Amino acid sequence: MTFDQLGLSAPLSRAVQEKGYSEPSPIQAEAIPAVLSGRDVMAAAQTGTGKTAGFTLPILQLLHQGDEPHPHRIRVLILTPTRELAAQVGESVVTYGAHLPFKSAVVFGGVKINPQIAKLRRGVDILVATPGRLLDLHQQGEVDFRELEILVLDEADRMLDMGFIHDIRRILKLLPERRQNLMFSATFANEIRELTNSILHQPIEVEVSPANATADTVEQWLYPVDKKSKTALLRELVVDNDWQQVLVFTRTKHGANRLAQSLEKAGINAAAIHGNKSQGARTRALAGFKEGNIRVLVATDIAARGLDIAQLPQVVNFDLPNVPEDYVHRIGRTGRAGAAGRAYSLVSADEIKQLNGIEQVIQRHITREYIGGFEPEHEVPASAPLRKPRQPGQGQPKHAGPKPAGGKNTSRGRGSEGHNRPRRRRRRSGSGARQKQA
Repeated sequence: MTFDQLGLSAPLSRAVQEKGYSEPSPIQAEAIPAVLSGRDVMAAAQTGTGKTAGFTLPILQLLHQGDEPHPHRIRVLILTPTRELAAQVGESVVTYGAHLPFKSAVVFGGVKINPQIAKLRRGVDILVATPGRLLDLHQQGEVDFRELEILVLDEADRMLDMGFIHDIRRILKLLPERRQNLMFSATFANEIRELTNSILHQPIEVEVSPANATADTVEQWLYPVDKKSKTALLRELVVDNDWQQVLVFTRTKHGANRLAQSLEKAGINAAAIHGNKSQGARTRALAGFKEGNIRVLVATDIAARGLDIAQLPQVVNFDLPNVPEDYVHRIGRTGRAGAAGRAYSLVSADEIKQLNGIEQVIQRHITREYIGGFEPEHEVPASAPLRKPRQPGQGQPKHAGPKPAGGKNTSRGRGSEGHNRPRRRRRRSGSGARQKQA
């Protein structure tokens, strides 16, 4: 299938071609016709599958073919959970709408509100916003939704995780009852379905990959290591393997700052990005990372779904996340759009609970390897057996055997992919832990 077969107008097809795309991704092939039907849509797709274009392109098409009685009034509202994701969606609107007359704006907190107000007063057709800043603008009388036609909730599950449900309900009360609603989420979790029932009307459901599946193109490894040795191991991995671009996730903001500072002292250009950083600092750090001036970008989970970095080769989990699903979104920063990617997790013994939760969610055991000189004094316990996810009406879950982690290439030798592996590995273990001699 091609984009032309999806019925996009000439200006949109031209913009897609200029972007270098010829065939839609699976989520785009399913979502674009669904949105163009004019019905409400509930779509689930893992991160990195092209879902932003899956709603941006058909929205622009609907605006282009529809009536426009009052130019540059807010006709589309796209809500996102983070500043980075809002900026990413805004870029997509500008890119694909390059040959159309519509104006767009992106508004979020952490920056001065007056420039955003000035842009809104000049008129916009498509508004991309985070919930908090949108409510601030409404309280000041700067947004008018009387002509709103389409509402998009992007990363709806993340918005619930971040506690935006009350803001979302307040925003819904401001909108016209007659509108098209689009909800995009990584999963169809129960909480999402509850939200769906209160917002969407007989939606078309689009799901192109299993819930919480990790991308086939991402190979995964686990390195058991004592907590006190994690920073030294990360430094060695970066230097020995000559990683020029690596995204590292920590559990806390303080931990992100401390790790970035330690890497800087070791001569490795690094920067931290998290919610306590000003928007200017976050923007500069991300720009430096994309341009190659910053070698290691250390982030907390607030950035897990908002960073769009083309061809990012590897991701490292310095700490495992407390929420197992966040692991999926973290490693989804690599292996995007069909490119190969690698994810490494530095795991200490006190993280076995998080590890078991992650392996249960992704339904596979992550292959363990030991790095010479960093074998842990406190061994990471053996992984728990996997349980098949319980389906409605089923009794007790049955146990399933372990599955190998990683992508399509599961070879552990020095074959065609061997040069991509960290060179200082010592030996490998299966899903269980290495047994120490007494």
